[in-house]
Amino acid sequence: MKDKLKQFFDIKFWKFILVGILNTLVGEGVVLLLTNPIGWKDFSWGPGAAAFAGTVVGSIVSYFLNKYFTFKNKEKGWKPVVRFTVNIAACLLVRVLVATLVSMLSKSMGWSLFGMDVNTFAGNLSWAVGACTFVACNYIGQRFFAFKEKSAEKE
Repeated sequence: MKDKLKQFFDIKFWKFILVGILNTLVGEGVVLLLTNPIGWKDFSWGPGAAAFAGTVVGSIVSYFLNKYFTFKNKEKGWKPVVRFTVNIAACLLVRVLVATLVSMLSKSMGWSLFGMDVNTFAGNLSWAVGACTFVACNYIGQRFFAFKEKSAEKE
């Protein structure tokens, strides 16, 4: 069991975390650039469009860095792009479902900390648990589905 954990949390895991930090900074940088200096915040559609654009740009950065730097995937064509996109969509869906369940549970149990009201705490807790769920789901999906290593027999 210990060897399996070591194998799972190897250098690829830490590279994935590093890439995640970088693509988050890039994506959020796009959001800030579009909403502030460019002024999209002044339009009703602006914040949502900026968030979408930041997510797309961050995902593109994630795709290329994880494909070539983290997992060293040499596969050509559209298949890895499609698998990566399916993985991101599935992880977002799982994140929303988990966050919704955590929020509902937190509100129904009346949980709160640090003087927050129940709704604020539920929102913060569900965001944090959802974000962690997304990262875990995304790592597993990218490593074992989107950029899965081919066995030596198939090469």
